[in-house]
Amino acid sequence: MFTLPSSVRVVLATEAVDLRKSIDGLMALVKSAWGEDVYSGHLFAFVSRRGDRIKVLTWSRGGFVLLYKRLETGRFRLPKVDADASAVHLDATQLAMLLDGMDVTEVKRSPAWTPSGRTSS
Repeated sequence: MFTLPSSVRVVLATEAVDLRKSIDGLMALVKSAWGEDVYSGHLFAFVSRRGDRIKVLTWSRGGFVLLYKRLETGRFRLPKVDADASAVHLDATQLAMLLDGMDVTEVKRSPAWTPSGRTSS
C-alpha cells in the first residue's frame, strides 16, 4: 500500500465517528478530542458506527489527504483498547493490516533483533 517513516504516528479513534464529516469536521475532532496538531504529518484514523468504513486524514505538502475505504462485507477488526482511552496509537504495519481486514490482536510480533554488545541510548 504505502510506506511510512517510523517518525509518523498513526492515531486511531476508539469511538465510532460519523463519517459524513468532511476534512474540516475530522480536523476539529483531532484538535478538540486529542489535542493533536493536524499539520504534523501524522495519520488520524476514524471508523464508522457500523465498522465497515474507515477514513484516514493526514497533512501532506500544502494540503490534506483523506483516504476512505468501505468494506463490501464484514467489519474492520479494531485493536483492543482501554475503556477510558479516546485514541490508540498504531504503527504503519498495524494500519496496513487493519485496512486489509486482518485482526491485529491475533498477530504476534517477534522481539526486535539488536546487535550483541550494543546498548540502547
